[in-house]
Amino acid sequence: MTLLDEPQTPASNITEYSVTELSGVLKRTIEDRFGLVRVRGEISGFRGRHSSGHCYFSLKDERARLEAVIWKATYAKLAFKPEEGLEVVATGRLTTYPGSSKYQIVIEEIAPAGAGALMALLNERRMKLEAEGLFAAERKKKLPFLPRVIGVVTSPTGAVIRDIRHRIADRFPVHLVVWPVRVQGETSGEEVARAIAGFDAIEAGGPIPRPDVIIVARGGGSLEDLWGFNDEAVVRAVAACSIPLISAIGHETDWTLIDHVADMRAPTPTGAAEIAVPVKAEISAALAGLHARQDGAAFRLMEHERRAVAGLARALPSPDMLLALPRRRLDEAASGLSRSLRLGLSDKRRLFGEAGARLSVTSLEHSVQQKRAELRHADACILHGLQSSVGLRRQRFDRVASLLRPQAIAAKGDEKRARFDVFAQRFEAALAHSMEARRGALTTAGRMVESLSPMRVLSRGYAIIRDTDNNPVTRAADLLPGMSFEVEFAAGERRRAVAEEDGAPPRPRPAPRRRAAKAAEDQGSLF
Repeated sequence: MTLLDEPQTPASNITEYSVTELSGVLKRTIEDRFGLVRVRGEISGFRGRHSSGHCYFSLKDERARLEAVIWKATYAKLAFKPEEGLEVVATGRLTTYPGSSKYQIVIEEIAPAGAGALMALLNERRMKLEAEGLFAAERKKKLPFLPRVIGVVTSPTGAVIRDIRHRIADRFPVHLVVWPVRVQGETSGEEVARAIAGFDAIEAGGPIPRPDVIIVARGGGSLEDLWGFNDEAVVRAVAACSIPLISAIGHETDWTLIDHVADMRAPTPTGAAEIAVPVKAEISAALAGLHARQDGAAFRLMEHERRAVAGLARALPSPDMLLALPRRRLDEAASGLSRSLRLGLSDKRRLFGEAGARLSVTSLEHSVQQKRAELRHADACILHGLQSSVGLRRQRFDRVASLLRPQAIAAKGDEKRARFDVFAQRFEAALAHSMEARRGALTTAGRMVESLSPMRVLSRGYAIIRDTDNNPVTRAADLLPGMSFEVEFAAGERRRAVAEEDGAPPRPRPAPRRRAAKAAEDQGSLF
């Protein structure tokens, strides 16, 4: 009896293999069927020797691709070393790699077969565009020192855009505008060309900021992977772009046609970010250095100008020199003033004489009569005015006299006299105090003068030696042998003497008088 829910296993006579068993069968089959083969193809994806010493790359033609490997020991024996893009004839054994289900050729010998088809096409295209002048150095534009906006043409999901963003953020954060494109495949070249033309078509001041510099970036890859950047449309789009452009395609050893036409080539996308923006810390340090140099230069300039002003001030003439010429002119004018006065007086006298000659007796009598009439009129006015004024002043005097009484006048006089007596007493006391203070100060000053007088020093047994010019001699070296000098004692007494050499026998002297002997006993010997 069969249960309905029990799985039905169809009967089959096909042999069942595990994945490992099937991979081993395929490996033995291929190795037995194709023991030793010769393959012609173009080297692609060659990156030199691996860290293990082995070489991994591909052999390809127009339709197919074959993985290849050269082991470390075989590579050391090869006379011809493989290079990217070369067409070669490789001899080796076919085998499989079970880890990825791929078959490959293990090369034992390799020889060149001519340049590869892709490399030949690339070279032909390069020569054509170069002949048109698209790669000329004079067409290349200068990159801005500090762009505000950077346009990036790359894949938005790859590691390239992350590297560029992080590097720019570390060096000098600016605004990034990313134009997403495919960086590999048949449509990559057309998309990159449209992206470059699109950035160039952005208007300044629009909703989308116009880039100051464009970076076209892609990671490393084989020649086929980078073929889109060898597209003629991409090259012409870069040449027609008015914005400076940096190409960062592949690794440092990868070259594409966009690298030749770009304004600047970067070895890597990270290097493109470093070329596009400077280091903010370095700019800050440079600005600080420039500010310090500016401050120093300003200080030195001020010092130079200050010294120049001081020098000019020393070169200015003194006030006496400035006033010398005006002073001389003043003296000359003063000396000529009396002569000018005499000439002026003679001119006035002459004019007075001429005016007096024109005056007659009749005109004078008429003038005198007119003046007498005016005088009588003025006399009458003055008399009337005096009478009025006297009347007013008499009224004021009567009012003041009525207010003044003998008793008030006497009280006022007593008050003034009392105040005068008080002021007189205070003046006498102040005068006596001032005289006493000045007398004490004079006495103190006299004592000070007396104590500082050199005559008091001489009275204690000292003496002053003076030369012939009456100048004091303070050192023995100033007395030369044979030099005459005077010795001043107390009470103004002086004696003349002559200096002698050290060790010379003393000359005979007259016998001193009694008074001189006593003075010598009191004062002692001078030499």
